[in-house]
Amino acid sequence: QVTLVESGGGLVQTGGSLTLSCVASSRTVTTWAMGWFRQAPGKEREFVAAIDWSGGGKFYADSVKGRFTISRERYGTTVKLEMTNLKPEDTAVYYCNTGTRSSRVQDYRLGGVGRTWGQGTQVTVSS
Repeated sequence: QVTLVESGGGLVQTGGSLTLSCVASSRTVTTWAMGWFRQAPGKEREFVAAIDWSGGGKFYADSVKGRFTISRERYGTTVKLEMTNLKPEDTAVYYCNTGTRSSRVQDYRLGGVGRTWGQGTQVTVSS
């Protein structure tokens, strides 16, 4: 059983930056792709970014491309999401995710989600 714990959320002004972290409880995830999703009030959860087990393959939602960077160490159990030039529309609860069908970034590209979620961390961007 893998658990994920996110941290790093908070309140920031428009144009500011935050870095989120997600720590997995098991080294099982070192060969799994991991991803970030977010859910704003009244909206459905949406994909943000994903990264493969090596840290080399990455995939981003168009809405965050060029502003967010996902990273992890090769065989690492921690994945980070560096968020810059934040906008009010980035306000949401951000969730870490892993355990997709084939454990690859391709799963996220195809709209898949993993079976394991963290509890989420709130990011609020004030205008």
